Amino acid sequence: MIAVYISFPMKAKVFWQLKNITMFFPGVVALNNVSLDIYKGEILGLVGENGSGKSTLIKCLSGIYQPQKGEFYYQGKPVKISSSMLARKLGVSTVYQEFSLVPTLTVTENIFLGRLMKDKKGFVDWGTMYEKTKSILDTLKIDIDPNKIIYNLSVAEQQLVEIAKGYTANGSLVILDEPTTALTAPDIKRLHELLRRLASTGHTIIYISHRINEVIEVVDRIAVLKNGELAGIANISEITMNGIVKMMSGRHIAEHYPKQCNVQNEVILKVENITTENGVNGVSFEIRKGEVFGLAGLLGSGRTEIARALFGVDKITSGKIYFKGKKVKFNNPRQAIEAGIAYITENRKTDGLFFNLNGPKNSTTAKIKKLFRSNRLRILDLKKECKIYDESNKKLKIEPMSKYKMVGFLSGGNQQKVVVSRWLFSEADFFIMDEPTQGIDIGARLEVYNIINELMAASKSILLISSDYLELISMSDTIGNLKFGRITSIKDAKDVDKKLIINSSV
Repeated sequence: MIAVYISFPMKAKVFWQLKNITMFFPGVVALNNVSLDIYKGEILGLVGENGSGKSTLIKCLSGIYQPQKGEFYYQGKPVKISSSMLARKLGVSTVYQEFSLVPTLTVTENIFLGRLMKDKKGFVDWGTMYEKTKSILDTLKIDIDPNKIIYNLSVAEQQLVEIAKGYTANGSLVILDEPTTALTAPDIKRLHELLRRLASTGHTIIYISHRINEVIEVVDRIAVLKNGELAGIANISEITMNGIVKMMSGRHIAEHYPKQCNVQNEVILKVENITTENGVNGVSFEIRKGEVFGLAGLLGSGRTEIARALFGVDKITSGKIYFKGKKVKFNNPRQAIEAGIAYITENRKTDGLFFNLNGPKNSTTAKIKKLFRSNRLRILDLKKECKIYDESNKKLKIEPMSKYKMVGFLSGGNQQKVVVSRWLFSEADFFIMDEPTQGIDIGARLEVYNIINELMAASKSILLISSDYLELISMSDTIGNLKFGRITSIKDAKDVDKKLIINSSV
């Protein structure tokens, strides 16, 4: 592979050097002679499709993996990063995509986990730790109570705490792996402002994200990995978004939002003035057959709460729901599933997957009775299960070994595809998709978008929730904007732009 290299003259001091890093697993070459210079005080974007080697590279730099070949240089001197502890001593602080928070502890306890502060008598100094945590959160402009239990925070709030935890490690090299997966536009903007401040004081940032439009807004340079090799490095001012996408996937950006319009006149879901105990406040809207109805709004606006209410997770205290022309009331998710509703949740880790089961088992749980050899004996037809999963593999391009692996060992993109395969198997008529492309690469996103088009062509309907406003506008037919649990406007997607969504949500 021929790599494209463009110089970085603004910050000439090389901070870290990676030379010929090679890492392989049985039957797989994850990294192949990757060499990369990282400059002091820069924000370096690291992008690539799932399986390109991004996670493996940062795990080598973080001391989790030891490459079979290659060398690391820190400030010009060769170093051996034989453990994560040694990496931290060298100033490497990594915030991973998968949370490392303890859900039963408070924000303060998680921030200071493993390094509790003590007073002169040797007792834990909770007061000082609380004040320091509050100061850190204020600096990062994160409005979260330091005494709040992690379990009671939303996914987006947990992501912010994870970033704050990494920030407190005072690392000179901070690696952020998909830091904005659950964040809304204003939260992303605040994070980017923080990263620029850190870079201006000499901190070096490696920023990993599948959201290319977001990456180009904050990084100084961008490095592209493809099939374990370095496809190219460029100053962000000297390369276009289309050029980055082409380097990553071989496709042009215009191919990545293949929206088709299949909206019919018949209303499949009608919501009248529903209110819940969890923040939904008098919401009304209609969704027609073949329509993608997008929900936009900031963190806490009520997007996910609406989804949970429609799926029977949260209790509706007032209002009415009509589905397929009939008034319905779902007291639990099972009733919603039986009626023909599917729900791809925003957090596949806690709500979407059984991590101790393989791909086929996860894929069929929503309608497992379809696998019974007979309704009387309820014996599962495992051959049929494998055959159905093989069809999903072909359609969604799920990793073939997922047929045998527990899904906890799959990449984020493949995990998300397994979730999607479950609800396709359920043969639902109405799909709730809450952040369906969260943490997956451009190629996998395109496959999800094509599935959306296929569902619409088959007269299915979708409620789409996404913090990626370009995705939301491009793939929706209609967009409802939420603020404080209320829908403030409903417009055709073609009449909405990103700035309008953000401004009307604040």
